[in-house]
Amino acid sequence: MSPRSKQMLSYLPRYYDTSRAIRSLLQGEGNELNQLHEALNGILLQLYVRTADWGLDQWEKEMGLSFDAGKTNNARRDQIVSRLRGYGTATGRVVREVAEAYDGGAIDVIENFAGSAIVIKFVDTRGIPQNLEDCKEALRAVVPAHLDIGFEFRYFLWSDLDAKQLTWDQLDALHLTWDQLEVYK
Repeated sequence: MSPRSKQMLSYLPRYYDTSRAIRSLLQGEGNELNQLHEALNGILLQLYVRTADWGLDQWEKEMGLSFDAGKTNNARRDQIVSRLRGYGTATGRVVREVAEAYDGGAIDVIENFAGSAIVIKFVDTRGIPQNLEDCKEALRAVVPAHLDIGFEFRYFLWSDLDAKQLTWDQLDALHLTWDQLEVYK
């Protein structure tokens, strides 16, 4: 018997413990309740953007986003979270939260209002983030049109390499391409 069936049997008088008919009935009901419980949990997952899968379509519709079959569920989630964070006045905090929704790391927002621009500096991420184009689109939706948006990326520098105190042989043994070395940690 399933755990749920045993639980239901415990609510009945003890003389039903040996009844095959009751045990069979409770087993069937227990299976149905398990399926109902799983279905409800699946629906509950759709209420939160970060756990939704088949419910992403509804989230995109609610946020006024178009469906793109080429995007992964994670990219779709990032876009929805960014849109949720992006409502309201475009303060430095809002801009940072929108950008962080796409990168997952720390972001600095450098405001240069005299130059009519802001710069998004990726603090934790080395190289260009994978979904930068989606990030640009989301930022453009919240940043006023008169402000230009620039980006500042981090790369592995020679000073970083010197700090690791690797010999050329040790570095060569890592078998890194130049692109891999640019983002090496």
